[in-house]
Amino acid sequence: MSPIREMTINDYEQLIELWSRIQGLVLSESDSKENIKLYLTRNLGMSFVTEQDGRITGTILCGHDGRRGYIYHVAVDPESRGQKLGERLVRASLGRLRQEGIEKCHLFVLDDNEIGRRFWHAVGWEKRSGFCVFSRDV
Repeated sequence: MSPIREMTINDYEQLIELWSRIQGLVLSESDSKENIKLYLTRNLGMSFVTEQDGRITGTILCGHDGRRGYIYHVAVDPESRGQKLGERLVRASLGRLRQEGIEKCHLFVLDDNEIGRRFWHAVGWEKRSGFCVFSRDV
């Protein structure tokens, strides 16, 4: 079983390599090394990776705004799927959110990301409706 450990900025090159291979995971300028470093610093101890033989096989970025938790970039190497790595990563991050007093967590899945939608449904997450997300570059 792949061990889970806290994500660090030293993992960055392996993170990008894995994320770029995951169908449905979209990378942007917010995934620069500097931005990931800032995110990890602001949300210390909330993001995790799994490893096998020194190679990162799974990731989760997690943080909160003091009121709600947010999860991004849950990714499991296709060759490592079926081992419940994604579920273990999610449990680890949700546990950290609970320790911080956060009682609700949100995540975003692109409409055309069928793999992601199936995963989140299978692990008990509920698709919300009745609102839309607006975004803008600042």
